[in-house]
Amino acid sequence: MPKNSKVVKRELDDEVIESVKDLLSNEDSTDDAFKKSELMVDDQEEKDADVEEGSDVEDERPAWNSKLQYILAQVGFSVGLGNVWRFPYLCQKNGGGAYLVPYLILLLIIGIPLFFLELAVGQRIRRGSIGVWNYISPKLGGIGFASCVVCFFVALYYNVIIGWSLFYFSQSFQHPLPWDQCPLVKNTSHTFVEPECEKSSATTYYWYREALNISSSLSESGGLNWKMTVCLLAAWVMVCLAMIKGIQSSGKIMYFSSLFPYVVLLCFLIRGLLLNGSVDGIRHMFTPKLEIMLEPKVWREAATQVFFALGLGFGGVIAFSSYNKRDNNCHFDAVLVSFINFFTSVLATLVVFAVLGFKANIINEKCVIQNSEKILKLLKIGNLSQDMIPHHINFSSITAEDYNLVYDIIRKVKEEEFDSLGLKSCQIEDELNKAVQGTGLAFIAFTEAMTHFPASPFWSVMFFLMLVNLGLGSMFGTIEGIITPIVDTFKIRKEILTVICCLVAFFIGLIFVQRSGNYFVTMFDDYSATLPLLIVVILENIAVTRIYGVDKFMEDLKDMLGFSPSQYYYYMWKYVSPLVLLCLLVASVVQMGLSPPGYSAWIEDTATEEFHSYPTWGMVVCISLIVLAILPVPIVFVVRRCNLINDSSGSLASVSYKRGRIIKEPVNLEGDNTSLIHGKSPSEVPSPNFGKNIYRKQTGSPTLDTAPNGRYGIGYLMADVPDMPESDL
Repeated sequence: MPKNSKVVKRELDDEVIESVKDLLSNEDSTDDAFKKSELMVDDQEEKDADVEEGSDVEDERPAWNSKLQYILAQVGFSVGLGNVWRFPYLCQKNGGGAYLVPYLILLLIIGIPLFFLELAVGQRIRRGSIGVWNYISPKLGGIGFASCVVCFFVALYYNVIIGWSLFYFSQSFQHPLPWDQCPLVKNTSHTFVEPECEKSSATTYYWYREALNISSSLSESGGLNWKMTVCLLAAWVMVCLAMIKGIQSSGKIMYFSSLFPYVVLLCFLIRGLLLNGSVDGIRHMFTPKLEIMLEPKVWREAATQVFFALGLGFGGVIAFSSYNKRDNNCHFDAVLVSFINFFTSVLATLVVFAVLGFKANIINEKCVIQNSEKILKLLKIGNLSQDMIPHHINFSSITAEDYNLVYDIIRKVKEEEFDSLGLKSCQIEDELNKAVQGTGLAFIAFTEAMTHFPASPFWSVMFFLMLVNLGLGSMFGTIEGIITPIVDTFKIRKEILTVICCLVAFFIGLIFVQRSGNYFVTMFDDYSATLPLLIVVILENIAVTRIYGVDKFMEDLKDMLGFSPSQYYYYMWKYVSPLVLLCLLVASVVQMGLSPPGYSAWIEDTATEEFHSYPTWGMVVCISLIVLAILPVPIVFVVRRCNLINDSSGSLASVSYKRGRIIKEPVNLEGDNTSLIHGKSPSEVPSPNFGKNIYRKQTGSPTLDTAPNGRYGIGYLMADVPDMPESDL
């Protein structure tokens, strides 16, 4: 059809509409519901035609500029701080290289199938988490609201960690680094080293006293830490500016925030491998301890890490995929992003243990020198005989191997009085076995190692800028998991909602930048997400496989992807994944019950951490976090089950989906039963492509649950019309 001829186009459009009317007029005239039906023609060229005619497209859904941008967004969301400071710790703690076996198995059993499921439902329905689960099962519509609540809780404290990274980043532009040496305290008579720093270390002191200025307990708030308050404000301003235009603004930032961490990790790996002792760290890391792999705790922690590494249940995965085209190959995306996430964790583990191996080597050398001096003193005062020292040993330039040889000889000869000599075994493995994770790894162990790097300020700037970018990538997905569902459901302007959300989160987040704020971060990290997200994902699986129907879902995937997914996913979704998730939920509840609820408090006088139990009000907060996150699920179920809210035609029940556009049903159709194509005059309706499907949507149903597929009052009757050239019309 010539696009430059509106007259010809108008005539053909009129013929199409008359043909459709003739076709539908043969239906039973007594079917009132059918008389009020709406014909929607799925046309590949509809968007172009609309723009050409200058029509007003309602609720045009944004789309990714490119497939690369979308993949980077999903990678940025799934690859976060946990890949850098949680995975290496679990790998070291749970059998080294052997830990990778249960991790990979569980990635294939629950990780990829559930990630694929979330990508598919988001892309199929093209809405945020609230709209998706309302669409699939209205009684389980609370799943989407629960995801939003969990996302909000996580965003509150996650951005505080970005604020901490911003603070260290700002302090890295000086030489020497401010955490390189313990500060000196001067009084009227003499100068001495700060006692708190002398009892711990320079990096530990800087973290707890200079950065956090931490109090001694959760109940002792100590007022706001103004330095961290400013950093938290800067972090929320960055998130707000990046998210204010949705994926149009955040998508462009993904090119930097998602790729820069890989540049830094590769630079650190190359630099780390050139450092003395790095190979010892990597060898220690990947030496498999197969006996540990048989412990149930290893599998539980591996399953938990797989679950949270991919961001399941947050709603960010669904939100990002909802901006895709319907025919996008989301199965390929699920496998690709999952394995990128896994290999990023392995890369980060290599970097961490190369650097920690270097740090352990330095500490071991200091240990050898200090204990060699003790041996020389013992030889001089006659406590040890010179005869027991091998002749080739030179204490002025002794190696770790020679020292350990002397140490073993002295321990055998002086077995009874050995403990009184005060000698230590300087083994590099002992230092590497000191497992650290989280903030202890990033802000204490790693920063201490970087002080020994040549050009240490440069590496410090790169490291903390990487942490900022890793955090921002995850924050974009977390905030998108809040903004997209609310905008889709309540039709609020995205810019206004984003600003309000960030302002509210900043003011609530002030509890995390008190002097006791670090303890609140620990509380939220332990209780706000773990159990609620497990329950959310279990309900997601039930909603798709049991209520919607796994067979119907597989057919939808075939229609959407153009090929049938492997039957492997059928059995994973229907049987294996729910069972594994239930076992993980039970194990998490048992673990939470067995572990005394508490936190590690920093005691200034002794410069050590001490375990404190939560006070009564603290326990109430912990329980409230879990209850508030799960509460939307039973509330929505009861409301829908008992019909406490009457849904009108402007609600979710009257929303349909067509190639990224949301089309609402007309409110009053009684006076115009002959108008089967609504919203456009005949001249504005583009010519249909009969190679596609025609959907007819019911509007006369009196209740919400009468649709053939059990969705939220939405039923589709599909008719396949054979391909027909335009000339045959």
